[in-house]
Order: sequence, then C-alpha cells, then structure tokens
Amino acid sequence: MLHTGSAGMRNRPMRVVLSALGIAIGIATMIAVVGISASSKEQLLQELDRLGTNMLVITAGEDLLTGKKVPLAKEAAGRVARIDGVEHVGATGQLPFSVRRSDKISGDITGGIAVQAASGDLLTTLRARMVSGTWLNGATGKYPSVVLGDVAAKRLGITAAGQQVYINGQYFTVLGIIGPLPLVPDIARSALVGWDVARSRLGFDGHPTTVYERSADVRVDAVHALIPRSVDPQTPHNVNVSDPSAGLQAKAAVEGAFSNLLLGLGGVALLVGGVGVANTMIISVLERRYEIGLRRSIGATRGQIRSQFITESLLLSGLGGAAGIVLGAAATGVYAASSGIPWVIPLWAVGGGLAATLVIGTVAGLYPAVRASRLSPTLALHAS
Repeated sequence: MLHTGSAGMRNRPMRVVLSALGIAIGIATMIAVVGISASSKEQLLQELDRLGTNMLVITAGEDLLTGKKVPLAKEAAGRVARIDGVEHVGATGQLPFSVRRSDKISGDITGGIAVQAASGDLLTTLRARMVSGTWLNGATGKYPSVVLGDVAAKRLGITAAGQQVYINGQYFTVLGIIGPLPLVPDIARSALVGWDVARSRLGFDGHPTTVYERSADVRVDAVHALIPRSVDPQTPHNVNVSDPSAGLQAKAAVEGAFSNLLLGLGGVALLVGGVGVANTMIISVLERRYEIGLRRSIGATRGQIRSQFITESLLLSGLGGAAGIVLGAAATGVYAASSGIPWVIPLWAVGGGLAATLVIGTVAGLYPAVRASRLSPTLALHAS
C-alpha cells in the first residue's frame, strides 16, 4: 500500500514539493513560536532558580498624615536579622551624589548612576557575583573604594577593577564590578561604597534606604508578616515589604501569552496547506482515472482505491510536517543561539505538529479518495 500510495508522489516531484510547502510553513511557524516561547520561559526559570524566590526587600513607607517618607531606623537591618528563619541581611543607603570619571566632567551629567552605601554582606544576600575584582570588606569599606553595578560600569566606560571615579570632590578606586542582577536593577545602576567611608567622607547619616533579606523557603511568608512590626514596632504600616522575584515569576507564568496570535497565523497557514493538499489530490484523481479504472478492472476493491489515495495524502502531509518540524526547530535554535538562551523544543509541540499533519492528511485526502473509489471501471477506461 505504501509503494502504491507513493507512486503518484514519485511521478510528480515538483507538485509534491509545492503542495507540502504550505503545510511545512504552517508547522514551522507553530513549532518556532512554541519553541521560542518555551526557550524564553526556561531562561527565566533558570534565572529564578539561581537568584531564588526567598528574598524580600524592605523600604521606607509614607506617613499616613503627611504623605512624607518615614526613614528606616538605623538598626533596621539588625532587627530583621533577629527574625526566626532569616539567613542573610544586607542594606543600602542612598547618597545625594553623582559619580563621574573625572573632575573635568560637569556635575550635571549623572548618567543615571546612583551612589549608595552598602553593608558588607549585601553581595551574599543578593546572591550576586563579581565579574571583575572583589567586593567590599571590613578593610576596604573604610577607605575611598567603590564597587560598580554592571550598568553603571558600562555607562562610565569601566571594564575592570583598578580605575578611579570621582564622587563628591574626591577620587574613589574601583574594587570590582557586579554581574547582572535582574531582581534588583537599581543595584546594577549604582556605585556602592562602604558603610564606614560613606559616614566619614560622604556625610551618610546611617539610615538605610533599602534592606534586603534572605530567609528559608518555608519561612518566607512568616518572615514577610513579621518584618514590619520588627523594623518599626510603633508604626509598622510605615514599612513596605516587597518580593522582587514576583515580577519574574509572573513573567514566566505568562510567557507565551502573546504567542497566541502567531500560533493562530501558523494554524491559518496550516489550513491553507491542507486545502492545497486536497486540491492536489483531486487533480491527481482526475489525471489518474485510467489507472483507477485499470486497477478496478483487474480486481481492486473500492476500499483499496480509497486506501491508496488516503495513503498518498498522508505521505504528502507527513512530508510537509516533517520538513516543518525541522525548519521550526532550526529557527528556534538560531534565535536561542543569538539571544544566549537555552534551546527548548517541547515534545508536546513536536507530537502536536505530527498529529496535525496526520489529521490534515486524512481530511484532505478523504473526499478525493471516496471520489476515486466511486469511479466506474468502464467509464474511467473509456474516458481515458
């Protein structure tokens, strides 16, 4: 049956290619859309696994009466650290200065870079990594040294430790550069100085602007509820607590939602391809009436004729579907390689693509097959 069903394809290779092309484009579009969406989602999930979902950010809230920010207490980080389940605590304090490459650059040119005091355990709390140099420690934090976020370093044109930047009328030596931190983008755009040198040279009052904490996964909700009253027992409503990983989690959850339109377009292309296959099969039946009449006259049943043309339709659709899966996977691979994300092709997408081609092949070939089986042998031979 496979040999007989493929005879028409072997005799008309150009028609086969053109007919299968529509199905290949439809399947390739759907595979690529699903694959790119799955690859992007996998990158987000890997990033969440690395950064963790157990970090909370504490910031100052606003007074209900005046609407003004209420500074966090100087002891805010220590109070958070004493909560049961908290593992790491780091803090930053905003400073009203800009950072420049030299004193020759106007102070009005800030580059959108903030200067912040940073506690020594901030790096561990954020699970950040140094792409160059070292982090602030008990010694370097007392001297004019600075660690740059990756965005800040890029805007300043600094690629490695050892260079200097200009802050509040004095030069600070760059100790290192922090790698990307999707959960805390404000750190990426900051120049971080030690807590002690911020007090001695930059007039820092010691009130943290932001406190970051890491807790055990099973204690995140409990710690979240305890933080406001621990930081400010009298007015806990003046303390804001947020989960920076919620944004990435939500993005991962809805990744691919905007792919529905493209999936729809791929489905339309697939439908058009199916119509093309059906049209090809109808023409094939008309052109091969003599063959059909000859086969019927020597004993072929109507069922065998139907099976022959349905098999041909399935082979034609399957060829287009296989080509579409390969093209879609290749397109996803190119996108993943160029974007630096994992290459993921869900098995359900491949299985769904194959199933769709089989359904389309069956539906497209059904009417031509029935029409072919109903041809009278004598009339078919006479018409030929």
